[in-house]
Formats: sequence, C-alpha cells, structure tokens
Amino acid sequence: MRVARASFVSPERNFTYGLAAVALSVFVFAYSTRFGQVSVLAYYALWLPLVLIDYRRVLGNYARYHWILAFGALACLSTFWSLAPGTSARASVQYATHIVCALIAARVIGARTLSYGVLAGAALVLAYSFAFGGYHFDPLDGTYSFVGAFSSKNQLGFYASLGVYFAFVVAFFLDAAFLTRLAALAIGCVSAYALVASQSATSLIGVVLTLAAMAGMRVVLMFSPAARKVLFIAAAILGVAGIAIALNAGALDAVLAIFGKDATLTGRTYLWSEGLAAVEQAPLLGVGYQGYWVQGFADAERLWAEFYIATRTGFHFHNTYIEALVELGYVGFALISILVGGVLFAHLGRLLSLARDHAAYILFGLAVLLLIRSFVEVDILYPYTIGSFLIYYAAGQLTVRPAAAPHRTDAALATA
Repeated sequence: MRVARASFVSPERNFTYGLAAVALSVFVFAYSTRFGQVSVLAYYALWLPLVLIDYRRVLGNYARYHWILAFGALACLSTFWSLAPGTSARASVQYATHIVCALIAARVIGARTLSYGVLAGAALVLAYSFAFGGYHFDPLDGTYSFVGAFSSKNQLGFYASLGVYFAFVVAFFLDAAFLTRLAALAIGCVSAYALVASQSATSLIGVVLTLAAMAGMRVVLMFSPAARKVLFIAAAILGVAGIAIALNAGALDAVLAIFGKDATLTGRTYLWSEGLAAVEQAPLLGVGYQGYWVQGFADAERLWAEFYIATRTGFHFHNTYIEALVELGYVGFALISILVGGVLFAHLGRLLSLARDHAAYILFGLAVLLLIRSFVEVDILYPYTIGSFLIYYAAGQLTVRPAAAPHRTDAALATA
C-alpha cells in the first residue's frame, strides 16, 4: 500500500503524523539526557527524512532565512576563536542541525497541529515526571520542590507552563470538538498542578503574564485591522505606565515575597554581575559557543562550587542576553536580539494587519512567553530544547504564507 506524500509534508493533510512527531520531539527535548543518543537520533529521524520526500516544499528558499540562521552560523564560526574549540564545534553543529529540524517543522506543520502536538507532548512529559520523578532540596533558598524527572524545578515549570498555555489555546481558541476541549482542560489542570508543585516563580509569572496578554489581544482583535493598531499602541502605553508606577510602589518586592524570593532572585543578580564581568574577556565575539562552562576553567569551577552544582555541568547565567554576550560577544547579543524581537514584532504585525490569522495569534503568545523567560532563563540558546525549537519554528513560520482560514484538523481527536 502506497502512502501519499502529503500525509507527511502537507500541513493540510498531515495532522496525524504532525501530532505524533511534535509530541515525541517534546518528550525527547525533556529527557534526552536520560535516554541518551538514541533519543536524539529518533528526533532527527522524525524530521530530516522529510527532505527526501519533497525537498522543495520541506526546505523552501533558505536565502529568506538569513536573519534566522545568523546566530547559529556565528555559533559554528566561533569554533575558530573559542577557548574550548572541541566543545564549541560539537555543540554548534548540534545547534545548527536542531535549527534545521525546527525550520522543517515550520514548513510542514501548521500552528494548529503544533498546538495539539505540544499539548500532547507536555502531557507525556508530566506523566513521566509524576511516575518516576521526585523532590529536590534547594540549598540556596532552603526549600523542597517537586522537580519530576528533571534536575531543576525550572525545567519542570517550563514544560508545565507550556501545558497550561497550549491547553488555553486548544480549549478556548481553536475550533475544537467538545471532547477535545475537555481533554485539553484536563491536561491544563494537571499542568497547573505541576507548575504550582514545582514552585518555579519564573514559569508561573511568565505564563500568567502571557495569558493576560493573550486575553487583552482577543479584545483588540474584535476591532477592524485599522483600529487595532491605534488601540494596541494606546494599550501598550498605558501598560508600560502602569508597570512603572507599580514598580515604584514596590510591587516587584511584593510579588517576589509571595514566592518566597528576595531582590537577588535566588542568586540570579549575582550571576548576572559575574556574567557581565566575564564579557570583558572577549567583548566583540565572546569566548566561543558553550566555551565558558567548561570543566577545568577557573571561573566556571568557582561558580559551580558557589551554587552547589556538584555535577559541574548544566549551568548558565540565567539570562539569555548575558549568556549570549559571554559566549558570542556583542555580535551574538545583537543577533539573538534580532531573532527574538523579529519573531515577536513580525507576528504582532500580522495579527494587527490581517483580518484573520490564527497562527499569528498562537505564535505571538508563544513569543511573549519566550521573551518574558529570556530575561531569567536561556531556553533558546541550546540544542535539543523545547524553547529553541519553538522560537525557530515561530521564525520559520514567518517565511510561510498565512493561511486564509483555519483547517479542521481535530476531527480525528473528536472521533477517537
């Protein structure tokens, strides 16, 4: 029996494959450190062979991706000046191929299918964590928190926040069947529980602010495209003014107190100062992609010891832009800022200008979530992570012509 190529590479006809591919990719991103190279190879097997089916549709015109690929290209080039060239070479090739997989997904998977897939993947990730995970004592703040099958509560919190976000999208925005909405709400409730149990203030605040922005945008979208821009600018000005007033009134300290945090954000401000000091080593091009946190390097060893990182791996400056400055200098900082800002404002522009663009609404909210987290995490800088996959997917979607109307892709779920 022959299977139509469209069942794999056409966004209008590949819902089943797309759902499975995205869900399994999310699971690999979560636990590749547990399952090793086999899981990473399985991830590649989900996306790269699609090039052999229809390379024109799957790859598109890569000349249009220059601003998307620039940061990854710089990461690869940094091998030539890195303090740890072997580490930079291996990691940058992994990151580059990871970007390619995300861009392939952007060409063949629609935003609706992505929403169902990430929601299903988050459910699998949380189910595994509840089944095989546990609690962890944080020596910095003296508390126990549920980390699941991860090594950090913030990792669990990120997947839980994605579960909450995409549950909101499926249940309240997509044209889903009643049973599908119920299933989405159930996953959303489990994700919310995991989010609270993880005690990850970063993840909880990020998803709450994102959902608030999405709700506000729904009000803006009730008006004509011409009126939306004026209304959005007015709302943005009022929002910025309100935030400034709240900060001056001590709102930040009050919010941090709710989560048992202080002004140092559990050591993050110290890490940021250390990172900014490290930038002076190589301000223009940095010390090389992943060339700072290397065993045997004095500064890395000192910070691992100060933050009780016994494994001496898997640490960072808890800020995307400071991490980019240290590793790839001001050039890398500019390129990652262009990527994040370009995705956010381009999808916002589509949302405000087009009469109806469901993908732009979904990906705008996702960009808001990743932007908020970028100031306290490094979700988008490393290979085989859900954050980097999603930001490059959202960027790749900007090279795809917007669909005129949503596709009824949830019929399979409604009849299951």
